[in-house]
Amino acid sequence: SLASKTFINSMLRDPSQIPDGVLANQVYQCTVNDCCYGPLVDCIKHAIGHEHEVLLQEMLLEKNLSFIAEDQLRAKGYDKTPDFILEVPVAVEGHIIHWIESKASFGDESSHQAYLQDQFWSYWNRFGPGLVIYWYGFIEELDCHRERGILLKDCFPTDIVTLRHSMA
Repeated sequence: SLASKTFINSMLRDPSQIPDGVLANQVYQCTVNDCCYGPLVDCIKHAIGHEHEVLLQEMLLEKNLSFIAEDQLRAKGYDKTPDFILEVPVAVEGHIIHWIESKASFGDESSHQAYLQDQFWSYWNRFGPGLVIYWYGFIEELDCHRERGILLKDCFPTDIVTLRHSMA
């Protein structure tokens, strides 16, 4: 009989479950040495992503922008959260921004469409328009949802317009 996909995946995650010791070792070696999807690559991607989120947080603090970070939002019970929600919205290139998502990757069509579906439109529905920073650039044609409220940039914006209080 054929093994189920779940059963096969569990053996790939834990090759010690494979009865044939030689095969188990080969599967383990393949997993460890996988330069695209292996656990080491996942660790590196996670670390680079975290590094860019810290960089973004420092930039927000430098600009004196009040924000709520993703971990604070999760503690309040939100399940889908951008990296930062601005407590006071700002304008970037004439577009109002309520949230910012950091992506330490290049924005290609495939990954961007997946992010739109799985993340960005959810953020837009919950929090309003926002900004996605693809730190390693993106395909220009993907920046086609500005009018609907999702702006793409490849760096922290330099032209942020904030709400200023005037003394009457």
